[in-house]
Amino acid sequence: MKILANDGISEAGKIALENAGYQVITDKVEQQNLVRYINDENIEILLVRSATTARAELIDACPLLKLIGRGGVGMDNIDVAYARDKGLTVINTPASSSQSVAELVMGQLFSISRFLHDSYKNMGSGDFNTLKKAYGKGIELRGKTLGLIGYGNIGSQVSVLAEAIGMKVMFYDTETKLPLGNAVPAKNLKELLSVSDIVSLHVPETAQTKNLINKTNLKYCKKGALLLNYARGEVVDLKALAEAIKDGHIGGAGIDVFPVEPEKNGDAFTTPLQGLSNVILTPHIGGSTEEAQQNIGEDVSIKLFQYLERGITNGSHSVPSIALPPVEGAHRILHMHNNVPGVLSAINTHYLKTILILLVNI
Repeated sequence: MKILANDGISEAGKIALENAGYQVITDKVEQQNLVRYINDENIEILLVRSATTARAELIDACPLLKLIGRGGVGMDNIDVAYARDKGLTVINTPASSSQSVAELVMGQLFSISRFLHDSYKNMGSGDFNTLKKAYGKGIELRGKTLGLIGYGNIGSQVSVLAEAIGMKVMFYDTETKLPLGNAVPAKNLKELLSVSDIVSLHVPETAQTKNLINKTNLKYCKKGALLLNYARGEVVDLKALAEAIKDGHIGGAGIDVFPVEPEKNGDAFTTPLQGLSNVILTPHIGGSTEEAQQNIGEDVSIKLFQYLERGITNGSHSVPSIALPPVEGAHRILHMHNNVPGVLSAINTHYLKTILILLVNI
């Protein structure tokens, strides 16, 4: 079977799949050419990260596809519901890059709370003592309240790291989550924003989360609060955030994701936050560490192999999670179909007839 790892895969993951007998292609195919490439090269498995999308039109146009794997947490670049309806299996690796994102969040939090970015940027220009006076007004993080919007794989890991340096942690999630350490859940988003010294977002991109942090909700934030977004670009209204920073209501921001990100080298990038004081912008590098790449490659290769060879569906978003013991000399068959009365009976009847014919021939 041919696998297209369109956004790359670690060498370890590639070797593991090739050793299992799969052909792994790591060519980077532009989105507009993806359908033709998949069909021309008879690609049956598509592995992506965040740069490549797999929407309904691609799924319809690529009948050979059997599985789509997403390296990382977010699934908003894949139409999971449509893939499920079409009998496609979709898997991801939610825990593989969580630590990398969580560490970057903490690193940026240290930087913003002490004006390190602005200080470094301006060293060598202007008077040393003037800069010392301007940027020597940072805050300690110990004792401050960190408000986490979203308490999944990444949010909960940030919670652990924050408590380790003496921060108080409050979180808000639409689902009931068991708190780690001394973290406490907020009753609602307004409560979390009103008590947090720092707000960090860790939610997927959905209709409910689009512009979740907007002009109205920013008003609920404490004056001078810091805002971090290492989740998805659409969840923050950047124009409203820029105005809140200019007005002095928000004391600083760290942003790694944007509503519109360049697709290829040379594409222009603009945001209302460019040039603002105590704002750190990074080019969507939250999960981009050597360790994360290694973990993602190994995790996705293991899940892919287990599904195709053993019928194990751990990590699947379109098939119920099934963990089955290995059976020597056997191969599992997974038949996906719409929930139509009589289908299962027809399948069983077909297999029973096949078995009877084999027995008669013996």
